[in-house]
Formats: sequence, structure tokens, C-alpha cells
Amino acid sequence: MVHLAGFNTTQFTWGRTKLRSQTRPVPPIYQPEVAADAIHWAAYHRRRQVYVGFPTVLNILGERVAPWFLDWYLGKTGYGSQMTEQPLDRGRDHDKLFEPADADEDRGAHRPFDDEAHAHSFQTTLSKHRRLAGSVAAGVGAATGAVLLRRR
Repeated sequence: MVHLAGFNTTQFTWGRTKLRSQTRPVPPIYQPEVAADAIHWAAYHRRRQVYVGFPTVLNILGERVAPWFLDWYLGKTGYGSQMTEQPLDRGRDHDKLFEPADADEDRGAHRPFDDEAHAHSFQTTLSKHRRLAGSVAAGVGAATGAVLLRRR
């Protein structure tokens, strides 16, 4: 199971919507290659779950620790965080539910949030290399403990 965060894909410009303004992924936004890398990695490794992006980890931990708080918080902020100030261009056909939007050309996977989308996820890198990350964390903790003991 690969748990994904918000990604800069074409769904926000081609998907059917009845809303008044342009939708967006909940920040922080990642490029689609981050998801593709995590999915590929999960397919070839024995890990049962892979979390992509720090917000995903926070959501899953929040759901386990205090689901009532997560429901309250997302109820207050979820809708607004997925909307932009930009109104939809009603002259354009936004409904690509029944036919492809790019039948004649491939417009790629990236879309309107390239300037704010992250090309890498540090959390996902740590997740993929958790033994190394744990060893480094243990080493830093031991070194910090040794320094604190010397000061006494």
C-alpha cells in the first residue's frame, strides 16, 4: 500500500468540477515523479506500506492517535486549502470525464503548480532507507549523549 500526498498532476485542470474556482492539491505539493518512484520502489521491495510525503505520515499518525481532532481540523481547513483564488474559465470545456483531453497530443503529467511543487520528498527517502536512517539517528543520539556526559 502506497499512501500518497498532494501531487501536481493534470487532474486539477481537466477533471470534472462544479466548483466556482480552480482546485489544487493540499500543500505541500510534490511532482508526480515522487509518487512514481515510491510506487516502483514498493513494487520491488517487501515493505507492506510506504508513506510518500511528511503530510501523509502526519495524517496517518493523527488518525491513529486522535481521529476526532483530525476530523475537526480537516473539517475547518480541508475545503479552503484545496481552492485557489483563480475562478474557473467557463469558456473552456473542463469536463473530460467521457473522452480524453489530449487525444491528439500528450501534454505530460505536470500541470499548474510547477513553481511550488517539490521534486523530492526527504521523508520518502528516509522511509526507503530506514535502516540507514535509524543507524545515523542512533549514532547522533549516542554522540550527543557522550558530549552531554563529558560536560557534567
